[in-house]
Amino acid sequence: MTTTNKNDPIELAPIKPAVWLQRQERSNMLMLGIMSWISLRLGRTVARSVLHLIATYFVLFSLDSRRASLSYLPRALGRPATWVDLYRHFFCFAATIHDRIYLINRRYDLFDIEIQGEENIRSLIDEGKGVFLMGAHLGSFEVMRAIGRKVPGLRVAMVMHKDNAQKINSMLGAINPEATMDVIPLGRIDSMLQVQQRLDDGMLVGMLSDRTLGDEPMTEIDLLGASAALPTGPFRMAALLRRPVVFMVGLYMGNNRYQVHFETLADFSNIPAGGRNKAVEIAILRYAELLNRYTRLAPYNWFNFFDYWQSVPGSLNEKLNKKLIKK
Repeated sequence: MTTTNKNDPIELAPIKPAVWLQRQERSNMLMLGIMSWISLRLGRTVARSVLHLIATYFVLFSLDSRRASLSYLPRALGRPATWVDLYRHFFCFAATIHDRIYLINRRYDLFDIEIQGEENIRSLIDEGKGVFLMGAHLGSFEVMRAIGRKVPGLRVAMVMHKDNAQKINSMLGAINPEATMDVIPLGRIDSMLQVQQRLDDGMLVGMLSDRTLGDEPMTEIDLLGASAALPTGPFRMAALLRRPVVFMVGLYMGNNRYQVHFETLADFSNIPAGGRNKAVEIAILRYAELLNRYTRLAPYNWFNFFDYWQSVPGSLNEKLNKKLIKK
């Protein structure tokens, strides 16, 4: 991959294994299990009050997550993080997981959801040609279930790591046996074929594209003033299948309020084969720009509770810095 200015991405060699896969995000599943039991048996009012205890517990005793939060928050806030900031970060995480329980049970009446940028997705849905919907571990992707009432035609299939696909299906079944999610697991021979079939059916194919599995090509970007690694796979898949791409984020704004944003990311529909690599570069830079914008807009919505910047080895950071100095 070539670069033309200091903001251009640099393609990196694979890193094995990814930090978040090593940790397996036990805290996420543990918190979801606790809140499911409380929410479905004791009611929403009691459950919301328990969130404060859960957030406090994780701030005090989840040392790895706390270190990750302290690594991230000063970058997003532009100042040193306090204990109050830590608490707000963990509480926001707990609140979105709690709300997921009610969204899965179709209690959409409980939420006040504002949609911004609907025009960026509506025309593409109406064309029926299939769209890639790229998100991140920022806010809640689950609010997609609720906005289907306001934006008809939002049929979404999620592409995810096969282990996570099994977890999400188990979670859905435990909370509501009638709840379903169309999940396409990565790492299978027919994964790409399944993606193409959903797109041909006019569906939106969603991916959370801010994490690498650790065994795939990555691109180094600037995120909140430091080097981070993004997988190139989701963007290359969209380019190969020649589809438009829309960025989506559902930000938790407190109480029962969410803001859903749709942003145009890329359109690979008419890109010639010879221009594919450059188009992918531009799309990744656009994705990084949106991550920077929305993490600063809603800093407590970032739910990558591991050292996100640690995934880029120091030697490669030095290589990037030297490259920038030369320019």
